[in-house]
Amino acid sequence: MIETWQQTLPHGIQLSCRAAGPKGAPVLMFLHGFPEAAFVWDDLMLHFSKPENGGYRCVAPNLRGYEKSSQPKEVSAYRAKFLVQDIAALIQIESAAAPLKALLAHDWGGGVAWNLANQMPQLMHKLVIINSPHPGTFLRDLKDSPAQIEASAYMNYFCEPQAAQELCANEYQMLFAFFEKGAKPHWLTPEVKAQYKAAWSCGLQGGLNFYVASPLKPNKPGEYVLQNLTLPDEMLRISLPTLLVWGTQDVALLPNLNVGLDAYIPNLKYVPIAQGSHWVVHEHPEIVQREITAFL
Repeated sequence: MIETWQQTLPHGIQLSCRAAGPKGAPVLMFLHGFPEAAFVWDDLMLHFSKPENGGYRCVAPNLRGYEKSSQPKEVSAYRAKFLVQDIAALIQIESAAAPLKALLAHDWGGGVAWNLANQMPQLMHKLVIINSPHPGTFLRDLKDSPAQIEASAYMNYFCEPQAAQELCANEYQMLFAFFEKGAKPHWLTPEVKAQYKAAWSCGLQGGLNFYVASPLKPNKPGEYVLQNLTLPDEMLRISLPTLLVWGTQDVALLPNLNVGLDAYIPNLKYVPIAQGSHWVVHEHPEIVQREITAFL
């Protein structure tokens, strides 16, 4: 059974959360991306909360800006340091007795998780990332890879002031079209569509502000912002055992982003899924479950 509640953090932000499994058990925490919401983890949470699959306490927050979580108006409130602060505080509430067993994250949730694992590795034992680029290789390819620059062009559209209104038009037609790129989304049933619509009806601007606030997006024509951006090595190193699951048919985040990761992550297990797209959690849940189980 999935339980839901509003968690108020010490710094005042509220996160709407979903969970399965007994309180007091070792914790797995799941972070969603855009344009998702915490519900996308329900099947995995129900699986790993069963005694025969580990009996974990599984927790999935809606990130700030999403669903019924706090939605600050200021773009600056969506900078990485504040997103990391939210999840660090939630981990300390949910996993007070011992470090998190693992932090699992997809897409923008992975952006938060990479930063958190770098800055506060003591909060968790292991890290699981699904189709979310490491900031070091992402910056490299946004500077030097024409293919990745083209694949990431949508990020600048998401920063346009009219984007939220246009994405909401015609029953979210443009947003649902993103799921159609790559493998056909047989998983996008009427029931799942209804869950997405319910989450999106709470507002899209908060999720879009992740893109607006981030420096990691392609240069616009005539701009050279990224060429002047560097990230120091100490901000990029991940000391934790890390599992990286990657649907290689991702049309927005190309597999070349995973070349050279051993320079940043010495304890890395990389699992490419040849028939998976960006939405591999929906497409191949049994493979994702199996790889996470083996890693844990």
